[in-house]
Amino acid sequence: MHEPTRTAVIYYSATGNVHRLAEAAIEGARKAGSETRLRKVRELAPDHAISANDSWNAHVEATTDVSTAQLDDLTWADVVIFGAPTRYGNVASQFQQFLDLTGPVWAEGKLANKVYTAFTSSQTPHGGQESTLLSLYTTFYHWGGIVVPPGFTDPVQFRSGNPYGASHVSGGGSFPGDTELEAARYQAHRAVDIATALAAGFAAPAAH
Repeated sequence: MHEPTRTAVIYYSATGNVHRLAEAAIEGARKAGSETRLRKVRELAPDHAISANDSWNAHVEATTDVSTAQLDDLTWADVVIFGAPTRYGNVASQFQQFLDLTGPVWAEGKLANKVYTAFTSSQTPHGGQESTLLSLYTTFYHWGGIVVPPGFTDPVQFRSGNPYGASHVSGGGSFPGDTELEAARYQAHRAVDIATALAAGFAAPAAH
């Protein structure tokens, strides 16, 4: 009997959109039978900037119970799912700093051969979603990871329209709706399924 696949969902969210997608991803991973960890990256913005934005301040206070991501969360996981909002077509600086701190475990080869995927949110349609996800996937290539995008492999993907990863357009103050959340659940479930199949294949005795 194999141990359950372990999934870490690591995200940054200022006002809650990416957080909601992260929670949906956790649900999808658990439904696939995975042990999970939900982790947020450390907030770097100064207090005066956060307090000047009611939504940002409210989200920071509402998520004090979510543990801060550590490098151990990456090495623990078989599946790593990243969530980050777009910033000029790239990830938020808070998330980039977390990535920049992974050098020691990368150098030890501890980030290779895991399944990776990612999701995002932008204020406007086409506001850098694809480039943000592709920048994260480039990081996974450097780590020697196995990138598993959702593609158009489920009916929800034809409704969400993003084969790179679950995404949300937050303009007008909207939060992720049913389609976006379902896409995040599906993406996580798919990543766990593939990681579980890979583990079973690696564990199978070689044919002679």
